[in-house]
Amino acid sequence: MRTAFILEAIAAVNDAVLNSEAELESLDREIGDGDHFINLKRGCAALLAMRDELAPLPPADVLQRIGMKLLSTIGGASGPLIATFFMTMAKVEKAGDLNSLAEIAAAFHASVEAIKQRGKADAGEKTLLDTLIPVADTFSRLTAVNAEPAQVFDAIQQAAEQGMLSTKDMVATKGRAAFLGERAIGHIDPGARSSQIIIHTIAELAKQQAV
Repeated sequence: MRTAFILEAIAAVNDAVLNSEAELESLDREIGDGDHFINLKRGCAALLAMRDELAPLPPADVLQRIGMKLLSTIGGASGPLIATFFMTMAKVEKAGDLNSLAEIAAAFHASVEAIKQRGKADAGEKTLLDTLIPVADTFSRLTAVNAEPAQVFDAIQQAAEQGMLSTKDMVATKGRAAFLGERAIGHIDPGARSSQIIIHTIAELAKQQAV
């Protein structure tokens, strides 16, 4: 993993999030707290403002500072969960350079597991984990058999989309949507959708260059 790639990913994700404002706002009005897009926008802006500070640092330090910044800038339940992801990635990166896709997949899987523990949640509860868990599983499975990078990134994007879409038919058991009971059925979880947008964007960037 390279610092330059992380910085490019931040800029690309910022653009993708801003371009999805209307959709994310609509999804969050239906079953969320109404602040998901604003929180994501604030987090992306804070990370973009750190570019000069982050550019000379090794990847582990960059990931750790990203996690700390997001913890202090993203409100609600999302902040600690997303921060946990980056802080776990930082620990794994610091323990050994993430130079191969298999190593990055292992770090991604460990980070998703950390989110599960932090949020006391799992797949099937209509949250961002319904996007992240199938992505982590697909990433690990394909890198374990040395699949071509393009195949890995395509499969990751498909897993993210299928996971996100699966939340439409779920009854939420976490977050504000849990209070809606069966009335939440028929609505895609906004966290699952924003996670899918972020995964899709980073995978597209990774296809264009060696990670």
